[in-house]
Amino acid sequence: MTMTLTLAELAQITGGELFGDASITVSRVVPMDKARSGDITFLSNPKYAKLLPECQAAVILVKAAQKDLCHTNTIVVDDPYVAFARTVQALDTTPAPATDIAPSAVIAADAVIGRNVAIGANAVIESGAVLEDGVIVGAGCFIGQRAKLGRGTKLWANVSIYHEVVLGESCLVQSGAVIGSDGFGYANEKGEWIKIPQLGTVRIGNRVEIGACTTIDRGALDDTVIEDNVIIDNQLQIAHNVQIGYGTAMAGGTIVAGSTHIGKYCQIGGASVLNGHITIADGVIVTGMAMVMRSIEEKGIYSSGIPLQTNKEWRKTAARVHRIEEMNKRLKALENSELAAKED
Repeated sequence: MTMTLTLAELAQITGGELFGDASITVSRVVPMDKARSGDITFLSNPKYAKLLPECQAAVILVKAAQKDLCHTNTIVVDDPYVAFARTVQALDTTPAPATDIAPSAVIAADAVIGRNVAIGANAVIESGAVLEDGVIVGAGCFIGQRAKLGRGTKLWANVSIYHEVVLGESCLVQSGAVIGSDGFGYANEKGEWIKIPQLGTVRIGNRVEIGACTTIDRGALDDTVIEDNVIIDNQLQIAHNVQIGYGTAMAGGTIVAGSTHIGKYCQIGGASVLNGHITIADGVIVTGMAMVMRSIEEKGIYSSGIPLQTNKEWRKTAARVHRIEEMNKRLKALENSELAAKED
């Protein structure tokens, strides 16, 4: 199925001002150098402005400063990348995870099912679960006892929502995610591990997106909490009692240890590791593959790790790192000898 928009409709969707033929129809968004008749493209990175004069797209989404460089229809917007996102949403033809309630779905008699709910094949909805209006549950999903899914929330196939977990409205959870699994809590008695039941749950706000195969553990005593408008990529591990503030974005492969508090509007780069029981201030950016061992108290950009080197260079660097203590002692001895010489 292909969606089609007129340029007039596209201008309304993006909130931009159209310069050109409002009746022209478009159906695809493509890169500027590949765009042809019937296509939409956009300029968000100024370094590609040199391509504008030769662009053959039906329409280009640009800022006002680049309009005169275009030799085709344009829609002038404040932020072309945001306009691109809204355009792709309007043209999206991704099928729903489910479209009705499958006969093979297993639904407890006392589960509360709202209006226009869809539940895919072999999904299990346990006792006391609540699915509000417009919820979509994909094939093979598990919704535990007394769990609650807010209005318009959508789960792709094989998502597991444990007992008493709460998801807000308009959330999106990709396949294979597990929400509410036990946190890693054990006591050790003379070498034997004693499991600590995890008595909290997970509370997720509105408009939260969670990537494929991400795991979010339930709290030990208090809850694990993810606030509104958070986006979480694929294959993250978020441990028990973690709190993530409004509008934070976390890239794939990141690991967050227990009881860490991440502030609002943070950006955590992929494959980063955050130690437990620390606090990350609002607005912090952590670049990819960083190891965060201590709290970050001020907004800013933080990095760690050694950038890629040739193996030969890396071996030299590693050898020098191992000699830091020896070099420090020699430097102190040299400084002391120079100080003694000045005193003489």
